[in-house]
Amino acid sequence: MNNRQMEIMNIISKESKINVNELARKFNVSQVTIRQDLRALDKQGMLKRVHGGAVAITDDRISNRMCLNYRVKKRIAREASKMVQDGETVMIESGSTAAILARELANKKEVTIVTNSLFIANHVKELNNINVILLGGILQKAAEVTVGPLIRSSLDNIYVDKFFIGVDGFTEETGFTSIDMMRAETVRCMAKRAKNVVVITDSTKFGVRGVTHLLDTEAVSTVITDSGIGKDYEEFLIEKNVKLIKV
Repeated sequence: MNNRQMEIMNIISKESKINVNELARKFNVSQVTIRQDLRALDKQGMLKRVHGGAVAITDDRISNRMCLNYRVKKRIAREASKMVQDGETVMIESGSTAAILARELANKKEVTIVTNSLFIANHVKELNNINVILLGGILQKAAEVTVGPLIRSSLDNIYVDKFFIGVDGFTEETGFTSIDMMRAETVRCMAKRAKNVVVITDSTKFGVRGVTHLLDTEAVSTVITDSGIGKDYEEFLIEKNVKLIKV
């Protein structure tokens, strides 16, 4: 995604609808160029093309959540990608920042992604240098993820160095939390197969409490977030020997 497309995503996250003519004037490019941008973003599931422009996806799909705070999530994902080596196998759970990370790994050579996210698998399927191992289980259609006991057997003989996850909340009392119990259980199963668990999330999740426990603070090795994280949370994570990276 180029800088102009990133700015288009920023605009549509605020205005919900964008017009080809207005964008062409704003960026001082042709309407053909803008249509190409919108076509590319539509193909990635980032927006929906309509006559004369495009509209934001308004449901709770990952593609819609990717639009929110997109620039911040992009920086977080780019920083996380630096942890991945050419030829490495990593696990990535579902989430908007996780999906952006999966695309960032296109800059690596022969990376394998183990995931329970059908969305992520589709999001990178045309990238020749990324291989995907999709974990089987019960499909949550709205979230496009697999969950349930079959995940455990799917994980047999799979061990990775890094497992990247998003979260729905964090407080000092609860640790990392989620809004979905079955997905939380799946994350815990996947985390047991990784040497290092890396949380990738924007700072708005700190101070928010999800409905169910996800992981203890001590179970996470690294947190990558933006500079908006509160000082108290920053100090708490460091005290718990969690490596904190701010972008």
